[in-house]
Amino acid sequence: MTTGHHLIADLAGGSRLDDAAHVETCLIAAAAAAGATLLEVRLHSFGPAMGVTGVALLAESHISIHTWPEYGTSCVDIFMCGQAHDLSAGLNAILAGLGGSIVRSSIVERSFGDQAISR
Repeated sequence: MTTGHHLIADLAGGSRLDDAAHVETCLIAAAAAAGATLLEVRLHSFGPAMGVTGVALLAESHISIHTWPEYGTSCVDIFMCGQAHDLSAGLNAILAGLGGSIVRSSIVERSFGDQAISR
């Protein structure tokens, strides 16, 4: 029984990877593009010219990002329960905000394991 999908992506290039306010804007845009319900955004900046770690808490789960401006890369994680969400649109919103390109990405089906759940 599939309960959700988990997109994991590595990005190369981009700009403003050290700008926490801009990364927050990208997370908010990603949640909206994916059709998710945004609950809260939390961020931590590691300092000038250093990376940002952020998570958008969603009713459906989360979108997270960690950036390394010194290497020109970032990693994105989008996990949402249910079927009516567009994880790729969420990732594309982050790309639109940061620029760069997708080096690799994969989507994993998530479930409760091998046990059937009766309701």
